[in-house]
Amino acid sequence: MATPEDLKYTKDHEWVRVTGDTAHVGITDYAQKQLGDVVFVELPTVGDRLDASEPFGSVESVKAVTEVYMPLSGSVAEVNTALNDEPEMVNTDPYEDGWMIAIRLTDKGQLNNLLTAAQYEDFIKAESE
Repeated sequence: MATPEDLKYTKDHEWVRVTGDTAHVGITDYAQKQLGDVVFVELPTVGDRLDASEPFGSVESVKAVTEVYMPLSGSVAEVNTALNDEPEMVNTDPYEDGWMIAIRLTDKGQLNNLLTAAQYEDFIKAESE
């Protein structure tokens, strides 16, 4: 299971890659493996303002429909429209082509509430026991 060191993570299994005042968000490799084959992704609209922990969309797989949550507060700056035609990119490349949204951060201090790669791996181990 991949857990890139340069990302931050949530206990809801989202990842965050921050560049300046923007953050790309997706679901983790662990989450996509738990879901199975992703067949549809519902995402918000550019300009939507959402708070941390608020649902921003959903992922439908052959097993279930699961909500995805905002790891940080902000406004949606970009949506990965490629997922409309190729939702399976969430499975094949969750940390690159399978990203879901980019948000403009309103409070970078919220990054301190997220997990490091090592903390996330420890969380998954504990959750699996």
